[in-house]
Amino acid sequence: MTKDLKIFQEKLSERLLELDLEKEPKELYEPIHYTLSLGGKRMRPILAFMGYLCSKEDWEKIIDPALAIELFHNFTLIHDDIMDEAPLRRGEPTVYKKWNKDIAILSGDVLMVMAYDLLMRADYSDFKYLLRLFNQCAIEVCEGQQLDMNFEEKASVSEADYIEMIRLKTAVLLGFSLELGGLLGGMTKEESQHLRDFGVNIGIGFQLKDDLLDVYGDAQKFGKQVGGDIIANKKTLLLIKAIELAEGKQKLDLHNLLADKDIDPVKKVREMKAIYADLNIEAIAEKAMNDHFEKGFDQLNDLEKREYNLQPLREFTEALIARDH
Repeated sequence: MTKDLKIFQEKLSERLLELDLEKEPKELYEPIHYTLSLGGKRMRPILAFMGYLCSKEDWEKIIDPALAIELFHNFTLIHDDIMDEAPLRRGEPTVYKKWNKDIAILSGDVLMVMAYDLLMRADYSDFKYLLRLFNQCAIEVCEGQQLDMNFEEKASVSEADYIEMIRLKTAVLLGFSLELGGLLGGMTKEESQHLRDFGVNIGIGFQLKDDLLDVYGDAQKFGKQVGGDIIANKKTLLLIKAIELAEGKQKLDLHNLLADKDIDPVKKVREMKAIYADLNIEAIAEKAMNDHFEKGFDQLNDLEKREYNLQPLREFTEALIARDH
């Protein structure tokens, strides 16, 4: 599977280099070339390949529509970085910082249009259906981003609200990637929805895993500061459940930790993790994560009755679930 992933990534990179970005005005196209050259694992187009491989083997036929998802994803990253005023993306300056906000907005807009152009190259009889799915997915991603921003201003967020936010912001695009591959590979619309639901549930599980790794992961493997979410008071499932379950002195200590803007970050992480330990938060979050992984695989079980080759997708997903960074 590792060998296959490298082949997928190489082919995607080759196709990206073929995109015509040596155009004027250079201030518009250079940021696009820069963004796409920052790399990344290209997981979303690879998921489209995985959906396609459930029924067909000539996955190179769908490189362009699969890349449409990658371009759309990068469009969202450029705009998210503006909203978050983020200085770095994948260890390099964001477009917003390297150029300016106006250029980042406009370059992101062009990336979105380019995504539609690549999607139009899909060989599918009911293209209006594909377009409607893509548009719905794009709208939901924007809804998720808005909810995430709303959460920053809210004193409390429910578990259900948080799960819905990450479903929209992150998971639906994974689901659409698989659904697109399934449809282009010949699955019926109803069958491909099983792939979409699989991807959505797995995507929620992945985000919950990232939340756990941010607190309990190995800093060297994770690639960023462990406890960053705690320091930023980010409303992850772990914090949401702690606020919900804390009582008495624990509740007061938690409130003080969240309100103290001058506290030493190391101390804050240590004391918050102690509260999490007392409330069994790690186990609660792990259960929620595993519940979504299980729901996802249930969707594949339904498809297995129809004699599709789901083993590559299963192996790929299980490898991602097993990661510790």
